[in-house]
Amino acid sequence: VSTQSTGTKSVTHWDISVEVDDTLKQQMNSFLLSTVAQQEIMSLDQKIYETVDSIKALKTKREFMLSFASDPYGFVNKWLISQSRDLKVMLNIEGDPEEERKADFYQKDWLKEGVCRYFYTKVQQRRAELERDLGVRQLGSGTSSGN
Repeated sequence: VSTQSTGTKSVTHWDISVEVDDTLKQQMNSFLLSTVAQQEIMSLDQKIYETVDSIKALKTKREFMLSFASDPYGFVNKWLISQSRDLKVMLNIEGDPEEERKADFYQKDWLKEGVCRYFYTKVQQRRAELERDLGVRQLGSGTSSGN
């Protein structure tokens, strides 16, 4: 035995596994495995889903209304652009709605040519209808006279 202390103590720790019955775990397992509980859980899950979906819809509606309340003119303008873009996507139409809002877009040469072609086609269709109704023969399909 030494009467002088060195200042260090030796500490030893031991881990001992001890099995203890967990009654809560057994109760939870029996609850989860019962069919009545499964139906109740599914019913509650459905209610949770519907509630969350309702909250999302109300949040979207609130944001929509707040945006409108803060800047009605800008909101309507942005909303119309968005609706126009969505319609073009649904109908597979290409184009730039912002550019099409301006009069310069409709003053370009290609548009004037397109309008001329459109009217020419309509005039030709109407001419063919009138000739058919009046019984006029088209050039080259009648008999030649005077030879």
